Amino acid sequence: MTSMLDGCTPWPEGFVDRYWAAGHWRGTTLDSLLRGWALQYGPRTALVSGGTRITYAALNRRVDRMAAGLRLLALRPGQRVVVQLPNVAEFVVTVFALMRAGAVPVLCPLSHRGPEVSHLVQVTQAVGYVGPSTYEGFDHTAMAADIAARGPFLRRVFTLEAPGASSPYGGYTTDPSGCHYFPLDSLDAPPAPALPLSAGQVAFLLLSSASGAAGAAAPPLLVPRTHNDYAYQAGAAAEAVSLTEDDVYLAALPASSDFTLGGPGIVGTLSVGGTVVLAEDPGPEACLAAIARERVTVTSVVPAVARRWLDALAAADAPTGLGSLRLVQVGGAPPDRAFTDRLASVLGCRPQQVFGMAEGLFTLTRPADPDETVLATQGRPLSPDDEIRIVDADGRDVPDGEPGELLARGPYTVRGYYRAPEHNARSFTGDGYFRTGTLARRTPGGHLVVTGSAPDGGRLGR
Repeated sequence: MTSMLDGCTPWPEGFVDRYWAAGHWRGTTLDSLLRGWALQYGPRTALVSGGTRITYAALNRRVDRMAAGLRLLALRPGQRVVVQLPNVAEFVVTVFALMRAGAVPVLCPLSHRGPEVSHLVQVTQAVGYVGPSTYEGFDHTAMAADIAARGPFLRRVFTLEAPGASSPYGGYTTDPSGCHYFPLDSLDAPPAPALPLSAGQVAFLLLSSASGAAGAAAPPLLVPRTHNDYAYQAGAAAEAVSLTEDDVYLAALPASSDFTLGGPGIVGTLSVGGTVVLAEDPGPEACLAAIARERVTVTSVVPAVARRWLDALAAADAPTGLGSLRLVQVGGAPPDRAFTDRLASVLGCRPQQVFGMAEGLFTLTRPADPDETVLATQGRPLSPDDEIRIVDADGRDVPDGEPGELLARGPYTVRGYYRAPEHNARSFTGDGYFRTGTLARRTPGGHLVVTGSAPDGGRLGR
């Protein structure tokens, strides 16, 4: 087995053999999968972002040319690059291009500011940063410049400029600390021969679902996701929701989150030839209009966002035009029964309850499940090789129906955080189970009902 990135905990050899034998891991990197999707679905629309529509073939060409541009700037395989972009086409292109160049994207929420981003740069020794020049009044490039001036790692900043705008840092400039600044759209070069990359290596780093749960002072933990495990998660989730090339997925929540990226999300939708519609604003005005305009069939929300949509629909006088929706995934904090009933009634489609974490565990109800299961549980595990335990305070398994802390291991659940040995000692058992920090009970039918967070700090939601 190819070793993972230094600072990561690999799966034990016996589990690696099991997941390969079961067909969960298939040895293809995510960027290589994109090449196959481009051949299979070439003229179909892959991405819709504002007024831009990009086919599968065009998406693959853009990724190829950006990856070549990154390599011309001496970005080396294994180096880390923080990506902090809104839900725009450039997010998808950049993440796949970095992977194709052999680099490791560090996916950072757009809401994070200097302290969090600086921490990510220091922990990962990131040599690059990709972000908007400015966004909603905040100067991301000035933030990156300050981080570069304070440490030895960050030396390349790639800025996404608004149409018709330019940044005082952009245009191939270098600051006194030796950090170079480039417009993101300048990363364009003739495609180079493919690199010999391994699917057992880390594809990208996600921020832990636990990040922020313990308060603003807690630094974010990083979750290393490999090509093998993430391709399996997104593909299995796509199968679980019966996703096809006729589906249109609305990415309303941040694309940097595991839920939106691979639950089945962006990656799962692309894997079946569907269309991804990217919404920068999760609010009802933008999203409801996008659903009607693009004939969206599937989307993912958290209860707070869904309630805003429902309130807007209740106040609307005009027809909603939401008849294309067939499935609305609800993740994050478990909703109450009244909310799920209202969601199904107002939107006229089935809700799907989802519990998932960047660390890997993913449970969801299925389209064929009875209403009681869909409305009252968070479903059952995604994989037949997900191993679930519910334990009491002494670590003993509790009977079905009784609450306890949820523990998990499986083919897409990591065995440790990146460069965090002290956290790993607390968050993982000696035999590799991840302590989720979530309280749950299991029904006789094997479905999970999430009931809260463990006293020592929960990791519920995303």
